[in-house]
Amino acid sequence: MKQLLVIVSMFFCGMLAAQPSASKYEGAMAKGLEQLKAAKSPEDMNTAAAFFERVADAEKDKWLPYYYAAYANYLTGWMNPKADKDKVAEKSKDLIAKAETLEQNNSELFCLRQMVAIQQMTVDPMSRWQTYGVEANNAVAKAKSADPNNPRAYFIDAQYWRNVPEAFGGGKEVSKKLVEKALELYKTFKPASPLHPVWGKEEAEQLLATCR
Repeated sequence: MKQLLVIVSMFFCGMLAAQPSASKYEGAMAKGLEQLKAAKSPEDMNTAAAFFERVADAEKDKWLPYYYAAYANYLTGWMNPKADKDKVAEKSKDLIAKAETLEQNNSELFCLRQMVAIQQMTVDPMSRWQTYGVEANNAVAKAKSADPNNPRAYFIDAQYWRNVPEAFGGGKEVSKKLVEKALELYKTFKPASPLHPVWGKEEAEQLLATCR
């Protein structure tokens, strides 16, 4: 579960010059995405998370800044081996909850909830899998239901089951079917805007290679 999910860079085209407030928001988001892409250390990633949170608090009606703040915060938990993953996860959950007040039944937010649950489970898998494993599986099921064409829902599910022993229903074959589904969906996936999530395809291809 300690693979880092690296965001694919997205650039704002400046199509809304006639709307200054929209341009300011989208320009800030593009800046944040560049920070996230360029982050090489936990400190860099934390800076990106804080930037997105400031954008979210300033806009107040946009869920995407909270999404990226939670996503970047989640990544700091993997980038820093000494990080208190429970503390990181609780911060991510707080940010996700704020996003959910603005955007309900969203597949991408359910995906984040699954990822954060797994991050907490890895603190002590043997004692936590019944709690956080169930939480993760419920979240990914909701992600697929909210948007059956979201490739990330299948990719993160494949990633989870790849790391579950065969004796407990996981393993290569289970993961392979899910990641193949994800890659099929990536072929036709189109984000709702240049600012919406697009990450995961390259990592899904790498995961498939480990399942063969």
